[in-house]
Amino acid sequence: TWTVRTVTSQISVLTIVGARPQFIKAGPVSAAFAAASDFCERLVHTGQHFDSEMSGVFFSELGLPEPAVNLGIHGGAHGAMTGRMLISLDERIEAEQPDWVLLYGDTNSTLAGALAAVKLHRRIAHVEAGLRSYNRAMPEEVNRLVTDHLSDLLFCPTRQAVINLEREGISKGVHAVGDVMYDATLGAAARANSSGILDRLHLNPQGFAVATVHRAENVDSAVNLNAVVAYLIEQAQLETVVFPIHPHTREALVRFNIDARPLHVCPPLSYLEMTQLLTSCTAVFTDSGGLQKEAYFHGKPCVTLRDETEWVETIECGWNRLWRGAPYQPRRPITDYGDGHAAARIVELLRQHSR
Repeated sequence: TWTVRTVTSQISVLTIVGARPQFIKAGPVSAAFAAASDFCERLVHTGQHFDSEMSGVFFSELGLPEPAVNLGIHGGAHGAMTGRMLISLDERIEAEQPDWVLLYGDTNSTLAGALAAVKLHRRIAHVEAGLRSYNRAMPEEVNRLVTDHLSDLLFCPTRQAVINLEREGISKGVHAVGDVMYDATLGAAARANSSGILDRLHLNPQGFAVATVHRAENVDSAVNLNAVVAYLIEQAQLETVVFPIHPHTREALVRFNIDARPLHVCPPLSYLEMTQLLTSCTAVFTDSGGLQKEAYFHGKPCVTLRDETEWVETIECGWNRLWRGAPYQPRRPITDYGDGHAAARIVELLRQHSR
């Protein structure tokens, strides 16, 4: 049973999130909404990341408002999950009639939100628009492509993202605002030392690297997952590699009988715990787009465990490289990610386009 929104003079925003990176991105934007008297934000959690390690702790750490509803939708194939989300979000958007549906990133939750909103003639705003890996075998690439082409406002984190959209004929409603992940990192860095994660994992500062693996292209293939784990074990011969393990990755290791014990395996970490690891590590190995950028924000070299990346500026500026690609380029600062005020720009642009 849905609660129908009452009519007010405020600009109503229905924010749809479902996965850990989206919670982080939504943190500073939701804070900016809360500080603006002319906005009313309602948060819908699809349930895509559903346990306390992947979901609940992030809401408390990031100060996110409690979701108006948690749809509890997770598991199953991509099509089945997206379909169930679409049914529930269709009902929710119809009941709420928001001025804007706000979406983040490139997950199944993003795609379902975009499809539901456009069918109900609600305006769509997409945070982190314009990213492209040009690998349509990745579910995330399809999700972001469709969402961008359905959106009314496209908030790009980089100039390259704007160029990518122009190549696809999208120029209306496109704005380079900077990266909300940088906003979130600045807010978390000052509080991260309170997490105590180094003591709990018995780690010495600057004495370890951090690795994460969760992309379907790596986790759903025994051959690819074996290769990634073997690469990480090779790195672990040089220094400790801490491996916070995604539930789906843990299941795949068991299913494919892959031994990751030479790595320092631990459960998923909260945002503040992960931030402290990033401030204290020597290097990052990951297939996560968000972590590639966070490595740069903390001044750490990154190796991307994929054959391409959406964040090409991290490679061009020497902070990142592909694990089977060329060596690091000469290192220089990345100016595209902004000044830590992307969230404020997003709220102001939504205000301007609501008049």
